Amino acid sequence: MEKYDAIVIGAGHAGCEAGLALARTGNKTLLLTLSLDAVAFLACNPSIGGTAKGQLVCEVDALGGEMGVNTDKTLIQLRMLNSGKGPAVQSLRAQADKIEYHNQMKQTLEKTENLFLRQGEAVDIQELENGNKLVTTAVGLQYESKVIVFATGVYLKSRIIIGSYTKDCGPNGFSNAEKLSDSLKTLGIKLLRFKTGTPARINGRSIDYTNLEVQKGEENIQNFSFITKGKPKNKAVCYLTYTNLKTHEIIRANLDKAPVFSGLIKGIGPRYCPSIETKIVRFADKDRHQLFLEPESLSTQEVYIQGFSTSMPADIQKEMIHSIKGLESAEIMRDSYAIEYDCIDPIQLQPTLELKGHKGLFFAGQINGTSGYEEAAAQGIIAGINASLFLKGREQLVLKRSDGYIGVLIDDIVTKGTNEPYRMMTSRAEYRLLLRQDNADLRLTGIGRRVGLVNDKRWKIFLKKKKDLDKIFSLLNTKYKVDQVRELYTENNENLPKESVAIKDMLKRSNIDAFKIDKKLNVFNDFSYEVINEMNITVKYEGYLKQQLEEIEKFKKNEDILIPSEFDYKKYHGLRLEAIEKLEEIRPISIGQASRISGVSPSDIAVLSVLVKKFKQENNN
Repeated sequence: MEKYDAIVIGAGHAGCEAGLALARTGNKTLLLTLSLDAVAFLACNPSIGGTAKGQLVCEVDALGGEMGVNTDKTLIQLRMLNSGKGPAVQSLRAQADKIEYHNQMKQTLEKTENLFLRQGEAVDIQELENGNKLVTTAVGLQYESKVIVFATGVYLKSRIIIGSYTKDCGPNGFSNAEKLSDSLKTLGIKLLRFKTGTPARINGRSIDYTNLEVQKGEENIQNFSFITKGKPKNKAVCYLTYTNLKTHEIIRANLDKAPVFSGLIKGIGPRYCPSIETKIVRFADKDRHQLFLEPESLSTQEVYIQGFSTSMPADIQKEMIHSIKGLESAEIMRDSYAIEYDCIDPIQLQPTLELKGHKGLFFAGQINGTSGYEEAAAQGIIAGINASLFLKGREQLVLKRSDGYIGVLIDDIVTKGTNEPYRMMTSRAEYRLLLRQDNADLRLTGIGRRVGLVNDKRWKIFLKKKKDLDKIFSLLNTKYKVDQVRELYTENNENLPKESVAIKDMLKRSNIDAFKIDKKLNVFNDFSYEVINEMNITVKYEGYLKQQLEEIEKFKKNEDILIPSEFDYKKYHGLRLEAIEKLEEIRPISIGQASRISGVSPSDIAVLSVLVKKFKQENNN
């Protein structure tokens, strides 16, 4: 029997981040996966980022994670979504090379010291008397460790569904995990049944691009990783097309064959990423829906139809696709399918992602009821960090909602649970103007350094950025005469100042930004795009940022009032019965978390605050 400090089960996006975090902080780590061919596999969409998801990737990177680095290495197109809106909702989205993303991440894992990558199916988990964990594989091998991170994705008792056809397997035809669910139940863990899906892949040579809208990438924007040098390089384009009335007629005529309506699919699907047949029923008044044609890799002709997820029978899928502009002669290479899988109810987890009542068992990714590669990676790095801190006997990390989107994500799922695959959105973050992707390093790299994950190279880059920011902010009071700024103001339809004007005041004008100032006055030549952009946003949104900082200070007051783990809600009078039941179930770590539990009212919180204070006084806490 082999012994490790830690075992990570699953090598998807959560498992890779967890395994790397553990190994890079000095722990002998086994990364056990069903198939080495599925390491960091982009099973659904060959893209990283998107609305709110781009922020998650940058936060993972700022903490010392790998997703951003790997995306920058393998992207074939990069865009900034919502670029016409404010910075609070702008998000990076990359089209990644699906094949290279897997290859590069696998190589990173293989070359990482303390990390041992092993193909095998975990079928049984036992907690030993000495506190260690025992993992048994399908072929009878056993591994002992002090901690386990479960990052099994959508593979637990998964089955794919195409029309009336079903098959017990994972995404892309990979083997699934048939027995681990039962072992989790034996540990007393409550399981849920969720569903997701993926569109068909078609041969790019069979697409008529003639009259389709081109979606080009951008290069004068930030990278995902704060340590990537140089601007991103776009190597491919995407195209936009639409469904039409004929497409909708085909779908409506065959709804009786749709597993999502016939009852064949039992799992609960994502409300914010529904199948195309669900869209047609739910939005019956819409006569078309956007579809993006996205290349999967530079080394294949396979093209992904973003927005066209379905579980319709294969022959109906073909008819649907051929009704779409540009796809009239499209050759289908892989059929679309739905996939059902087991996951856990995340309210069984601490905000550290450790299972309540089971020391050393951590959960991350889609096994926690979330959707998306980015949400998975975000949980993976936190689970890995906390498993490492657990091994070292140090206090574990809990990111607050004011710290980052990762804090929002984890707080949401462990406090409120989820009745569908959880997806991160900018609207979920109360302080989203502060939680931008451009400043993720300023918010989180110090934390990454403190927990031992940010190495010297990354730290040096971070310190240089901070130094450059100090320098660029020192230039803001530099004044220019009216004649020097005349062209800048007139070209941007701004009224000329009556006297010399400081850079800071120029930036307050709606139509003038730091990049336009630099173009005319060459004042920021010594600074990177990232530093100029950071300063520009900070100055332009100074008033709003100040307001959010004040709100965070109020928010932190309740977050800082910790509830002792031994506090007995049933012992004290004043709390409503419903509140007691909810509080006992969730076991919040602070008054702040308690206030976000559904069924706990403001009056309950007021009473609870008094009771906790009394408890601490009685117990000298």
